[in-house]
Amino acid sequence: MADEVSGTAAAAGGGTVRVDAWIWSVRLTKTRSTAATACRAGHVKVNGERAKPAQPVRAGDEVRLFHAGRERIVVVRRAVSKRVGAPAAAECLIDKSPPAPTRVEAAVVGIRDRGAGRPTKRERREIESLRGR
Repeated sequence: MADEVSGTAAAAGGGTVRVDAWIWSVRLTKTRSTAATACRAGHVKVNGERAKPAQPVRAGDEVRLFHAGRERIVVVRRAVSKRVGAPAAAECLIDKSPPAPTRVEAAVVGIRDRGAGRPTKRERREIESLRGR
């Protein structure tokens, strides 16, 4: 494992790495451009503040990423700039994310047909009862 990540300059001495590169290298996003786009859109926060793609991260920083419909909260254990394998990526972060919603919870959202207009009072009450309110 040490051979995989020690090749990067950042991993050797506890240095810093761009946040978009780190998000991509630990496999939170599929591409680096997706990570940079998420940063520019304000979906990435480092230590509670919005992050630009070039913002540096170091060990101990908390990174919050809203991606694919859920929020991921991770703490940086090791700064890596090169994409690493899944087992090595798991050792580079501490995942503090809430559990992903189950398929049943995700399916509860009421879906209306396009052009159906506003829901009636009866339909609204049915939707609210499905949501558990």
